[in-house]
Amino acid sequence: MKLLTPSPACTPQTSLRPTHECGVCGIYDHQDAARFAYFSLYALQHRGQESAGIVTSNGKQVYNQKDMGLVADVFSEETLNKLPGNIAIGHVRYSTTGASNIINTQPLLISHKGKSLAVAHNGNLVNSIELRRDLEQKGSIFQTTMDSEVILHLMAHASDRPFEDALQETLTLLKGAFSMVMMTNDTLIAIRDPNGFRPLCLGKLPNGGYIVASETCALDLVEATYIRDIAPGEVLICRDQQLTSIYPWPPCRSSFCIFENVYFARPDSDIFGINVYQTRKRMGQILARECRIDGDFVMPFPDSGNYAAIGYSQESGIPLEFGVIRNHYVGRTFIQPTQSMRDFNVRVKLNPVRSFLEGKRVIIIEDSIIRGTTGKSRVRSLRNAGAKEVHMLVSCPPTRHPCFYGIDFPSTKELIAAQYEVPAIAGHLGLDSLYYLSLEGMVEATGMTMEDFCLACFNADYPVPPDRSFHKDALGGCGC
Repeated sequence: MKLLTPSPACTPQTSLRPTHECGVCGIYDHQDAARFAYFSLYALQHRGQESAGIVTSNGKQVYNQKDMGLVADVFSEETLNKLPGNIAIGHVRYSTTGASNIINTQPLLISHKGKSLAVAHNGNLVNSIELRRDLEQKGSIFQTTMDSEVILHLMAHASDRPFEDALQETLTLLKGAFSMVMMTNDTLIAIRDPNGFRPLCLGKLPNGGYIVASETCALDLVEATYIRDIAPGEVLICRDQQLTSIYPWPPCRSSFCIFENVYFARPDSDIFGINVYQTRKRMGQILARECRIDGDFVMPFPDSGNYAAIGYSQESGIPLEFGVIRNHYVGRTFIQPTQSMRDFNVRVKLNPVRSFLEGKRVIIIEDSIIRGTTGKSRVRSLRNAGAKEVHMLVSCPPTRHPCFYGIDFPSTKELIAAQYEVPAIAGHLGLDSLYYLSLEGMVEATGMTMEDFCLACFNADYPVPPDRSFHKDALGGCGC
């Protein structure tokens, strides 16, 4: 098996916010497949900013373009013209397994026994260490440090069987979260794990052909018509202008990641059949019912908390204001100032309106608190601007447990809510008061039930038993 990948380079990135692994898309039976994949990835850029890639096929030959950086940096008119074909899969990445470098960019593309196979994966395999160890004992040589490569090796080991048999055999060995697209020379496959942790939807393109994407906002940008979600446990095979589905796993309860609705998904997307904007707004409304604070105005830190803040303001009757202004022209990197310029990372993106904040009782609406570092700096900036009181309400419960299914929540020791009770967190952040939305209130806002969601980061009830020894670099080092 030959892995087709560019030469290695390293681009480290860190974040104090919760970060997602990636977004995926697939285009089938359209002459401008690469261009539609490009626009789909553009709409999904919020799901990963480390790297981007597209693989296409014209039925005979496969073409590949990927690199570190944002979608607009990786692709141009010239590069898109070098990706002919009527089938494409695409990927934007934030790494939750494997280092952030060119070797680990996706889609992963292999050539085996004269046939090409590419995969783009969103999620985390909780048994990847075990699978990789077994494959290495059988002679497999891995070139990346990603769990996604395990899937390709399993397919290669089963390549003496008909393709669909090899696919089903491979998929039934996987445990964890995986919404992914695969591609051969003439076939597009969309796959969602039996728990349905991560979203994946199907649409019809305006001039013929089909699109599969992580979120419906990608369909909207290319003016595709939403058909339905890929069902948990479904494998959709697009071949010979036909769409057929197989179901390799027995049915099980859904475990939709509720953090998609709290934070990750774009507000204009419908996720798990519910609109994200309206869900976040209802979270704010329920917050107002659970905890009424006497303040002068409600405000978010743009853009986190925007929609919950609208709901809180409307339900409480307290005016909504923007006490800080966001700089929309901040890139991914900038020259760092001297150490004496404290909190520069916060201030370069958000600047308080001093004359408006002075002497005011401020109610901040946030979507989540993970480590607490960002929140502490932001609260300090409001105090320095003259705010009289600073209260914070969070539109989800305390995040006390790590995620093993594709969100880069740090270990328990780095989660502030796992280390301290709420009053202590309020003191650490410099707040006058702090309140979290209840678990029941968060789920109520979705219009669904507790049984529909994975709530493990809040209550440690893991739907698929994780390998607790797993960490981001468990499958190898940086590779730099």
